[in-house]
Amino acid sequence: MKIFYQFFLLFSLLNISCGVYSFRGNNPPEGIKTIAVPLFNDISGFAEARLKENFTDKLKSIIISDNTFLITDKSKADGVLNCTVVSVKDDPLVISGNDNVTKRKITISVRVDFQNMKKQKQIWERTYENWGEYDSSNNTFSARETGVTTSLDKICEDILNDITSNW
Repeated sequence: MKIFYQFFLLFSLLNISCGVYSFRGNNPPEGIKTIAVPLFNDISGFAEARLKENFTDKLKSIIISDNTFLITDKSKADGVLNCTVVSVKDDPLVISGNDNVTKRKITISVRVDFQNMKKQKQIWERTYENWGEYDSSNNTFSARETGVTTSLDKICEDILNDITSNW
């Protein structure tokens, strides 16, 4: 009978300890329900006409579609994401015969400062870097824009993951 109680106790402890930890998809910082996303700064020197506007619009759109935070202006927001495009590199990726570059890689780096406006303190500051590739054999501007958009999408997803998970 004593062995039965020991087994039961061990079994109960194992079941209880397994149920304590769980993954929670959206766990934003406490007290942050509204976020402001001011226009990105751009210190990269990259000659892309609407880079900072496209980044800002994409980040706002992805935050709205996630439905964890409400977007508002800076004066009413609980949190603010101050973002700066730090660098944009356009490097050859695939070189074919006769030294022709057929694919290129755009790498964008963005610094993000997440501020808690209620407590007037920084939640975190991080730098995000991601890339997109494009076909450079036809030398069109729209091809390069494809690489920029891919990189932009990846970075915005990474930012959203970090602001919605409080790990």
